[in-house]
Amino acid sequence: MVSSTSTGLLTLPLSSGTYQLDSPVVLAPMAGITNAPFRMLCREQGAGLFVSEMVTARALLERIPETMRMIEPGPGEWPRSIQLYSVDPHHMSEAVKMIGRENLADHIDMNFGCPVPKVTRKGGGAALPYKRKLFSAIVEAAVNAAKPFGIPVTVKMRIGIDSDHITYLDAAKSAADLGVAWVALHARTAAQMYEGKADWSAISALVEHLKPTGVPALGNGDIWSGADGVAMMEQTGCAGVVVGRGCLGRPWLFTDLTQSMAGNSDRVLPPLHQVREVMFRHGELIVEYFESEDRGCRDLRKHMAWYLKGFRVPSELRRQFGMIGSLAEFRTLLDQLEDQPYPVDVAEKPRGRTSHGRPPTLPDGWLNDPDEMIHLDAEDMFSGG
Repeated sequence: MVSSTSTGLLTLPLSSGTYQLDSPVVLAPMAGITNAPFRMLCREQGAGLFVSEMVTARALLERIPETMRMIEPGPGEWPRSIQLYSVDPHHMSEAVKMIGRENLADHIDMNFGCPVPKVTRKGGGAALPYKRKLFSAIVEAAVNAAKPFGIPVTVKMRIGIDSDHITYLDAAKSAADLGVAWVALHARTAAQMYEGKADWSAISALVEHLKPTGVPALGNGDIWSGADGVAMMEQTGCAGVVVGRGCLGRPWLFTDLTQSMAGNSDRVLPPLHQVREVMFRHGELIVEYFESEDRGCRDLRKHMAWYLKGFRVPSELRRQFGMIGSLAEFRTLLDQLEDQPYPVDVAEKPRGRTSHGRPPTLPDGWLNDPDEMIHLDAEDMFSGG
């Protein structure tokens, strides 16, 4: 199991030996974002654990080319972490065995927190823990399949489907009893999507609930600065933090978190001329990753507004950043940016997905009986969610 040492650091038991995270910080998987180039940027900014975009067990077993690309680690990336999704215990087991046999990863995280309709309408993501027997069967299948290869398995979940269907305490206890290494909680329900404030009191409750099992709880939700990460750990007693939207356009958040957790009160607030060099580094990495300047630049465009949030940038220049087609053009645009201090008041606010809450899309009759052992149609072979 993962343990928290006396210094507050996390350890992860891998087949090669115990790995100690220099900082108890985990990069949350984000579809279309946490590919190898972005993980590399975050790794360069601070220690921790950096998890791939979510992939489905079925897509992995079918060896869908884009899925195989998504699990490919970046240069020097270790431990190699994959987030895996499935609604079928057999598919989950076979996918984990494939990962172990072919030495594709050192750590597997399981997605039980995704709230988007294309996942929940299949009974997956944040919907699945409501079906207690199916949830336990999938977790048990993954843990048992991973055990011979010495691969630790973790789970990430939400509080529940909505305020009337809270699942996290029962599901976390089941997962802990089945042998997962940790449980990470995004302290919102699926119905909340990404709106409002995360309920950190739920993380506190999870920490207490799991204490008898010895399995640590990690917290996720509304970490926009190093101080937020420290506050979450102090207020909830969680063993580590999982960072998602807060690092969009701000990979240096990991430096800020690492320094803050080490007791350093100095903030990491890069001026625009430093930010622009991180942006160009991102561009170089992503073009190399896709082996195509055109595709790499198209993928990079979505990051531009996040990097430039809060800075004074002429509207025409912002528009051009959203249409970049080559690294040479990107460099020319970056060189037109006038240096200015980091806009703390604006930049350290919610970013990324801000979807308003809505009733989750669920399979017909999903809420009828939480103890019903249901068989779902195999998940779609989409690559993320």
